Amino acid sequence: MRKFLIITLIMCIGGFAFAQQAQQTQQNVGAVEPGKLGIDAGQQLIKEVSVDRFEHDGFWRAKISHDDGFPTCRLFVGSPAGKQKIPDEENLSIPDQYVLGTRIDFLRRSYSQFFIYPARPIPIEGITKTISLWVSGRNFNHELFILIQDFFGNNYEFSFGKLNFIGWQKLTVTIPPAPENEGQPGVIQRSFHYHGNYGIKITGFRVNCDPMEAKGSYYIYFDDLRAVTDLFTENHRDPDDMVDGW
Repeated sequence: MRKFLIITLIMCIGGFAFAQQAQQTQQNVGAVEPGKLGIDAGQQLIKEVSVDRFEHDGFWRAKISHDDGFPTCRLFVGSPAGKQKIPDEENLSIPDQYVLGTRIDFLRRSYSQFFIYPARPIPIEGITKTISLWVSGRNFNHELFILIQDFFGNNYEFSFGKLNFIGWQKLTVTIPPAPENEGQPGVIQRSFHYHGNYGIKITGFRVNCDPMEAKGSYYIYFDDLRAVTDLFTENHRDPDDMVDGW
């Protein structure tokens, strides 16, 4: 009987110690930020960055086929009411006064399209996950696309969706990941052969017009182009490596 009580007491003490250790381990795991476990903790540094605030007059331009209409592109003072600053930039005095406006005067109804493009492609540092943009589309059934180039200069386009909404709205697209091997399909943002340049470049926007609403004058406004990107590779470059591109 005494031997049985001793064995039972040892089992209870061992079980209590194991439960306490498991609880402590669970608390330690819970203290880590979401998405920072395992391989993600050592290989990702996800941040939201500003790509362009549309503050430079003449940097963005518009074009449409001469048979379909005439484009006008310029800056206006304004800002979406729901826009919030990036946390890392709250204490910085960065100009953010204007929005980009584009006007298209149609000559005829057709399956036309027009483009808004920068003077030069805009690179996004790091590995881009998503791209967002504030748009006022005037509740038309036209469709907005973003045009990008990948690491090797291949062109891609992704749809923000229809512009059939009133006022300002934040639109977001996801940049799908692709294998890092050359020749594989998809948006390749880096190569294991090169460690100096990463990411994609934005080459502009395209609006596909609904032929039933491609008439008169059409107005569209843009503001606050941003990206959510992984900056891990940008902060862990080899400082004494050679730079290609000569």
